[in-house]
Amino acid sequence: MVDALRGLVIALMVLDHVRDYFHWQAFVFSPTDLARTTPLLFATRWVTHLCAPSFVLLAGVSIFLQRAGGAYPRSAQSRFLLSRGLWLIVLELTVIVFGFNFVWPFLFLQVIWAIGIGMVAMAALIWLPRQAVLALGIVIIAGHGLLAGFDSSRWGALAPLWTLAMRPGAVPGIEGFVAYPALPWVGILCLGYGLGPLFLFDAQRRWRVVATLALAMLAAFVILRASTGFGDPSAWQRHAEPLFDAMAFVNVSKYPPSLLYALVTLGVSLLLMLALEHCPGWLRRVLLAFGRTPLFTYLLHIYLVHGLALLVGVASGIPATVFVGILGNAGRIAESGWGVSLPAVYGLWLGVLAALYPLSRWFAGVKARRRDRWLSYL
Repeated sequence: MVDALRGLVIALMVLDHVRDYFHWQAFVFSPTDLARTTPLLFATRWVTHLCAPSFVLLAGVSIFLQRAGGAYPRSAQSRFLLSRGLWLIVLELTVIVFGFNFVWPFLFLQVIWAIGIGMVAMAALIWLPRQAVLALGIVIIAGHGLLAGFDSSRWGALAPLWTLAMRPGAVPGIEGFVAYPALPWVGILCLGYGLGPLFLFDAQRRWRVVATLALAMLAAFVILRASTGFGDPSAWQRHAEPLFDAMAFVNVSKYPPSLLYALVTLGVSLLLMLALEHCPGWLRRVLLAFGRTPLFTYLLHIYLVHGLALLVGVASGIPATVFVGILGNAGRIAESGWGVSLPAVYGLWLGVLAALYPLSRWFAGVKARRRDRWLSYL
């Protein structure tokens, strides 16, 4: 169940990155800009909002399941979480950012960085009672938005720490930017750890409890969004056209993830996880291949998508240099005339998934057959 949901959000993540590198409008405006977007483009982007919170929540669940399964003594699990978290941060700063940008050094901190920081934090937090970690996660998710107006400039040389922890943006003196400030995502990982026992219930009880939790999250989202304005930096702006009004209602902040963003995305993801228990066998096999090799598949897809964009672009007469240093250079890319239609993006997405599947299935088999310690880091 956990691996199937993880596989689904990996497939959605690939869609988002194919759109980022191939869709011509990706370099012109945000797909969630309601003044310029279309319903299909908005939906294509919005559904991929499920990816990061699901990844992070399931990372927390997996840590709990390892703990409950007795795979490691607590001290050994703490050391493993510390080393794996630091390894993920190193990967984000080197292999991953180069894959996205084809230029290095460059700072681009995304979900792998956030999970890495979360694992480093969990190396200490697993010594606390699970209920305390759950409470901490809820407090961070619900309350971090109250600190949005904090002025970190008074910290002087330490001000960049606030960007790394709480506020997306550039770090002075370093080329690049922080897309995923760590603290809100650590809160979601703590939530996943705290909710871990739900995934050990028998099937009937698990279905009932998870469905209740998911619906409660979605109900809380609707109530807060419609009535209070609390939980997101941007209040719901009404639109005359019903479809755009609905789009505005769910158009909540990911950077950093607001309370309302966490409620709606995690609520939807948990319902999808229940639905995946009844998916066709062929689809389940594909999702499990991706979900059981999440980091391996993540690393592969970055180079595959960016490299494919470069090859197709060069074949179309676009200079290769347009695809080098692509992050932060949307204007240059838009001026080059590069990009394809949204239907073509979907076709390319399916092609990339088809190319990834045999590799992910092979590596899933390797992990199932072997117990080499290094495999736990990939």
